[in-house]
Amino acid sequence: MTDNTTSTQTSGDSPYDELKRAVSDYGKAAMDNLLHCKAFGRAVMDGYAGWLGCEPERVVGVPAKGQFDPHHDYGDAAFSFYQSPVIRLEPVAFGVCVTIDNVEDSGSLWLRTAVRVDMAGQGLDVFVGTQPMVNVPVEFTGQLDPVFRAIHAEMLAVFSQELQEFRDDRFKGGIGFIAD
Repeated sequence: MTDNTTSTQTSGDSPYDELKRAVSDYGKAAMDNLLHCKAFGRAVMDGYAGWLGCEPERVVGVPAKGQFDPHHDYGDAAFSFYQSPVIRLEPVAFGVCVTIDNVEDSGSLWLRTAVRVDMAGQGLDVFVGTQPMVNVPVEFTGQLDPVFRAIHAEMLAVFSQELQEFRDDRFKGGIGFIAD
């Protein structure tokens, strides 16, 4: 009796050995992605206040989605991988929150934007809210200005869009339908 199955074995490895190697390679890549993305996120959280020219406590890392407290130190819980019991090879998301004092009173406003980062070869593809993708090298030290500018632009866009709609002459008469 002959075996008619085709074998994908290489150098004497069994199919099971091939699966073990694939799992090991995936695990290494997933851990490498997580570590690089986390280091990147920490660098953004730590450097953004200096770039803005404000006190360091005004910028904190928070979860990218859901409720958050800008006075809470989230640590690793600011990252999307934190809730998962398994490390996956996927983009890592985190939030950047800036606290801005009100000019008129003693209150403050909290601005949060989501940042998603993914390793792509020797670079990191960074997506900040609705801004165009920013690519930075895996060795990003001293090269975060484009990311800081994207975060700043995204936060400004929130107010710019609202102001444009508010100042639109079509809305001067109040709320209602616009006649053709």
